[in-house]
Amino acid sequence: MRWRGCGDTLEAHPTTTWTETRVSSKRIGWIGLGRMGEAMVKRLTKAGHAVEVWNRTAAKAAPLAEYGATVVNSKQDLSTCDTVFTMVSTTNDLKEVLFGDGGLVAGAQRPRVVIDSSSISQEGSAEIRAKLEALGVVYLCAPVSGNAKVAKVGKLLVVASGPKAIYDEAEPLLAAMSRKAMWVGEGELARVWKIAHNTMFGVIIQNLCEITVLAEKAGIPRNVFLESINDSVLGSMYTRYKTPVLTNLTFDQVTFTPKLLLKDMDLGLGAAKAHGVAMPAAAATRESIARMVGRGYEDIDFAVLLKETAADAGLDIQPLNVEVSDGLSN
Repeated sequence: MRWRGCGDTLEAHPTTTWTETRVSSKRIGWIGLGRMGEAMVKRLTKAGHAVEVWNRTAAKAAPLAEYGATVVNSKQDLSTCDTVFTMVSTTNDLKEVLFGDGGLVAGAQRPRVVIDSSSISQEGSAEIRAKLEALGVVYLCAPVSGNAKVAKVGKLLVVASGPKAIYDEAEPLLAAMSRKAMWVGEGELARVWKIAHNTMFGVIIQNLCEITVLAEKAGIPRNVFLESINDSVLGSMYTRYKTPVLTNLTFDQVTFTPKLLLKDMDLGLGAAKAHGVAMPAAAATRESIARMVGRGYEDIDFAVLLKETAADAGLDIQPLNVEVSDGLSN
């Protein structure tokens, strides 16, 4: 299907093309202000973009007014925006904010473009795309790599899929929130990328906790071992920014919860099954994360896996209370 711009909406039209849809920075909306959404909005406002925001818990939206954002009262207040970003927890959450009672596109007016940065399934995303396009709304998937701390300092990676022309037009907005934005193809390919990314994310933290416990039980100070890994060929932005919490056991400084990681591991294994790919390391990690969730870990950082791994090894780990870099300082 091709599209014709018409005021604040798009209508199907047989004689025009995707390139005639323009993503404008004049009216930008944002739905979902958790740890990630809040940090990303702040990057947009810092870059000079006017952003209108809505969050289910209004108290989370209010502080963004100090950064130049406009807090609106309902999702439909954003329906006349040109572009609306969404950043929510699950596929069902995204469906609700878009199509549910009082949803963004549930009324007569709709934004021209929806850009979603949530971590959701490929199948759910395809269903949402079909519904949005039937309503004349263009849809771009734009999941990210990095946590709220990474977002705060502008070091996210944004990986997008959908109409290439729309990505090209949205790229300045994506770039304002990240160190790099890239397009991987049409449709839901960015969802596949995010699922693969977060599956690897889980496997790495599992292995990092295991080897850290091994090193400490053998006698290497935990902070020294982690520093050595960070400076080795195995070091990465990920291992560096998890080093402070693994060193000082500050699991109350939440970046990502065990429950959310379990959701992503399940998405990864579901995709592997659909595509006929064996992933034994991911399967073992999934069970380890499920055990943490089963033990009642809720609003706590998933790096608490270190404590569980140490307990399994008969090691009573303690906070080291030393200052270590997270590698994110500019």
